Amino acid sequence: MMELTRKGEYAVRGIVYLATQPEDKVCLLSDIAAAVDVPATFLAKIFQQFSKIGLVKSYRGTGGGFVLGRAADRITLLEVVEAVEGPIIPNRCVVAPGECPRDVFCNVHPVWKRVQVQVRDVLEKVTLRDLAGL
Repeated sequence: MMELTRKGEYAVRGIVYLATQPEDKVCLLSDIAAAVDVPATFLAKIFQQFSKIGLVKSYRGTGGGFVLGRAADRITLLEVVEAVEGPIIPNRCVVAPGECPRDVFCNVHPVWKRVQVQVRDVLEKVTLRDLAGL
């Protein structure tokens, strides 16, 4: 079954909350965590990952916290999900050519490939702006 992990769910909740805030508002991690019902320690690790790849910017010290790394309409749900879950892979045969010795002649391989492409396409068309209702 393809299912978002708890980490993925928490990541989406946290970054969508951030997208609902005014662009220049620096949000405390504890406020974000409380607002989306996610343990702050868990969210801190997720936002640290986001910071490394530019999905969020972090500010330290007094007045520190997080803002989106770029405009909400320029961050896709695909980027958020893949940042914490890794690539969308419905079956190991679509990881890379030759990963599965049967991929050349398997009748199901093209179906898994189509599933992967369609899921990625759906997630790529949804931005944080869409999810934030802006």
